[in-house]
Amino acid sequence: MDEIVGKLYTFLEPMLDGTDMFIVSIKVKPINNIKVYLDADSGFSIEKCTAINRKVYPFIEESGLYPAGDFSLEVSSPGVDEPLLQYRQYVKNTGRKVLVTDNEGLEITGMLKEVTPELVTLEVKDKKNKEGVLKEIPFKNIKKTVVQIIF
Repeated sequence: MDEIVGKLYTFLEPMLDGTDMFIVSIKVKPINNIKVYLDADSGFSIEKCTAINRKVYPFIEESGLYPAGDFSLEVSSPGVDEPLLQYRQYVKNTGRKVLVTDNEGLEITGMLKEVTPELVTLEVKDKKNKEGVLKEIPFKNIKKTVVQIIF
């Protein structure tokens, strides 16, 4: 499966170069189900999804990765409840409310104010700090970050 993922990365990266799209992750399930998760700085539309799918599917067929043609392909953006995995996802979600879980299991909810290659800065409000306090969290200390949907 690592070979398939590697070939897909090698195929997709040049295709996405120069666009605002980027690979979030590629997963292959034992039942030959390939899931390609992409995102884009300007949003990942159905049109972008369809265009990528139409290029990736023939590549898989022609590459001989599944000689019997026994595979399924899904190209989509990660769901809203999926954790942020790539730096660009953090940048894209600046200004949104996020829940960060650190490596020790501590959960911090706040507005994502700034992202640098080393850390994220959250504006955290609580009963004591109605105005909000800025809290810097190094990426190396982040176990997971999930965007919080506000209704």
